[in-house]
Amino acid sequence: MPTTTIAGHQVEVNDEGFLTDPSQWDESLGAELAHMIGVDLTDKHWAIVKFLREDYAIMGETATLRRVSTQTGTAVKDLFTLFPVKPAKKMAYVSGLPKPKGCV
Repeated sequence: MPTTTIAGHQVEVNDEGFLTDPSQWDESLGAELAHMIGVDLTDKHWAIVKFLREDYAIMGETATLRRVSTQTGTAVKDLFTLFPVKPAKKMAYVSGLPKPKGCV
């Protein structure tokens, strides 16, 4: 796996730029990852990121868009507003997690 430096962190990433080791993530890295894809994080974004990281620790895989919507009470259209175009992929990326299953 390639190693790169993001926000002063040496991290291992896959060929799409997703972290391969979620334990290398912290909030400053998440903020920089969001900035790199043009997302300015608000409290609503951070709530989704926190949910994703906690859910990943329990479930062992990244939550799908539907699961995030159902478990957080956030409408899918609002997730598209928070993380435009490909929300599931962008949420996982910012959270330092693998892409959810089914993401292209």
